[in-house]
Amino acid sequence: MQSEAPPAANPVAAPAAHGGFQHGISVLGGWLPLTVEIVTVVVLIAAIGWRTGRWRLIWVPISAAVGVGGAFLARLYMDSEGLSSDPAPFQLWVWIAVTIGAIAVLVLGWRRTRWWRRILSALAIPLSVLCALLALNQWVGYFPTLQSAWGAVTAGPLPDQVDASDLAGLRGTNPSTGKVVPVSIPDDASGFAHRTEYVYLPPAWFAGPTPPTLPAVMMIAGEFNTPADWMRSGNIIPVVDNYASTHNGQTPILVFVDSGGSFNNDTECVDGPRGNSADHLTEDVRPYIVSHFSASSNPAQWGIIGWSMGGTCAVDLTVMHPDLFSSFVDIAGDAGPTAGTKQQTIDRLYGGNAATWAKYDPTTVMTSHGPYTGVSGRFEDTGTPAKRYGAGKNGQFPGNFHRPQQSAATASGFGGHDDTPDTDEKGAAENLCKTATSVSITCNVNTMTGGHTWQFAATAFSDALPWIAGKL
Repeated sequence: MQSEAPPAANPVAAPAAHGGFQHGISVLGGWLPLTVEIVTVVVLIAAIGWRTGRWRLIWVPISAAVGVGGAFLARLYMDSEGLSSDPAPFQLWVWIAVTIGAIAVLVLGWRRTRWWRRILSALAIPLSVLCALLALNQWVGYFPTLQSAWGAVTAGPLPDQVDASDLAGLRGTNPSTGKVVPVSIPDDASGFAHRTEYVYLPPAWFAGPTPPTLPAVMMIAGEFNTPADWMRSGNIIPVVDNYASTHNGQTPILVFVDSGGSFNNDTECVDGPRGNSADHLTEDVRPYIVSHFSASSNPAQWGIIGWSMGGTCAVDLTVMHPDLFSSFVDIAGDAGPTAGTKQQTIDRLYGGNAATWAKYDPTTVMTSHGPYTGVSGRFEDTGTPAKRYGAGKNGQFPGNFHRPQQSAATASGFGGHDDTPDTDEKGAAENLCKTATSVSITCNVNTMTGGHTWQFAATAFSDALPWIAGKL
């Protein structure tokens, strides 16, 4: 296993963000979430009121018990469904309990109370839901600002976005930034129903009378996703534009794919009951990018970058298809496709077929394949340095452990670890890299402090972009 020394600074610093994607009113911290929480508490207290002794001694405790019980059942459901392998923060369960308790207060206290208290009881419910959503967002860092959330809800334009019909007019114009193009890729080979996907074309693509042959990188997001997440939640387009500006307008073509078909369809990029996601990515997307955007067809010039579930996909697709991909970046992925326990994964992803589980398990695939040629990988992992490595002299961390650069503009989501390691993610990078090295895949593991959030994913991407661009 190889390791790299930490860079002195983040190698690709993002310039001023486009369209308020980075700057704006933070929903990860600051005054807005706190104000909403304070208003919610005040409204709920006023809705509960003092009322009668029977209300205070019987119905209020019952409402509280219903709220706590509902939150407990919600947590049991989340664990049983394998919706997240990271534990949710305590704040999320508190606000779920408050929401369910507020519903109980409305129902149990509706009769024999004043009209204004009924209005407050009804108002407390959406406010509590909003607080739960803010806690959920703070867990994963999905929307860093109010502006980015509004852009996603209203399907506003992405940074650098143009229509495909505009590309011909940009030929030979030498633009200062790349362009993001929405594409509808046919699903003839896979039959996988999917949403609009996106292609980032660097400035160099527009130089000359015809497009040059450029390498390409497939970008895969997490378990709950849209194809635009890397650009909205990760805000990586300014990072890529900045890299292009210092490399004669050249970067790989980036392909922002739809691995799920819908927001909550966790395919783990495999073919199975949830859809033929793997076939879509390898047999629909890749040939389309080669034929429509003049990307190289050479596997040595194709790579995959993935975050969380997408990181697992990046490893899996590369080791399964070295004839299509030669490099991968796994950002905080799991040891293999995961949808709960191993048996739950076999049932949900493979229709109960254990042999199919082995077919998509990256460790099994690498071991069965034997030595690879020209394949390399990079793992970007999260962790706590004092626990995993211990601080060195002057508070510095040894080896390849470095702190991500955090923007002062907005807070960062605090992630799902909550001081408890992800049981499937823990050690996944080290173990997979060890197996990869044993079959002649060149790999390294870079570990940074941070939570399992989109802010960490964005930092890891900027850390890995020069590496994969150099490989391809």
